[in-house]
Amino acid sequence: MKKTLILGATNNPSRYAYLAANKLSKYGHPIVNVGLKSGEVAGVPIEKPETIHSDIDTITLYVGPQNQPPLYDYILKTHPKRIIFNPGTENPELESMANEQGIETLDACTLVMLSIGNY
Repeated sequence: MKKTLILGATNNPSRYAYLAANKLSKYGHPIVNVGLKSGEVAGVPIEKPETIHSDIDTITLYVGPQNQPPLYDYILKTHPKRIIFNPGTENPELESMANEQGIETLDACTLVMLSIGNY
């Protein structure tokens, strides 16, 4: 199981980050919800991007590239094994920075990856 930090977590059921949190939990992956608004998703509280987690396998991004620069330090200090850039979050600058630190980057969809069994 891959502990996954959902960056851009929301308790809005119409958002893909919400669907991903629930699907990751359903598939047995422990999750950390990180977002700007408080709340809870899949039984896990949404925390602010302040606490650096040192045990994250994957960060799955649900934050558009225009809103990512203030999160660069948070993302890179978390130092996950990989970052999934979901559709609409692709960011060559952040991908390059992550790759330089040995972090794998994927332009992919977490929901699709889970559905086809290659998460």
